[in-house]
Amino acid sequence: MRHPLHPALVHFPVACWSLAVAADFASLWLGEAAWRWSGGLLAVGCSTALIAMLAGLVELPLVPEGAPMRDAWMHMGAMLAAFTLFLARLLLRLDHLRPVAPDACSLLLDACGFIALTIGGWFGGKLVYGHGIGRGRSG
Repeated sequence: MRHPLHPALVHFPVACWSLAVAADFASLWLGEAAWRWSGGLLAVGCSTALIAMLAGLVELPLVPEGAPMRDAWMHMGAMLAAFTLFLARLLLRLDHLRPVAPDACSLLLDACGFIALTIGGWFGGKLVYGHGIGRGRSG
């Protein structure tokens, strides 16, 4: 597969989740105007993450065994943890489908989700730039 779909799709959940975390923490100073954005961003991030994860699973058999596959498993584990944390954050912030202000638990889920997202992104980058997974090769 010369142009895999997974790397093109991951930008959407990464951007949405990162902005949601920024909005939640900014709400400590800016109030409701900031945290109102994070609910929609979390919903879009979780929805697009499902699509990106499905594409990643379809492309997983193309990863060679050995170090690349070990890094793929680390990437998948970290990203699944991020998805779970952000989904929990989304569900815990709703009261009858209306968003509520973040509390200490919400901010902790945000921080842990962002850490998992960063670790998963690092392993994803290692797959592409270290192992050459998903990059077209001439020859």
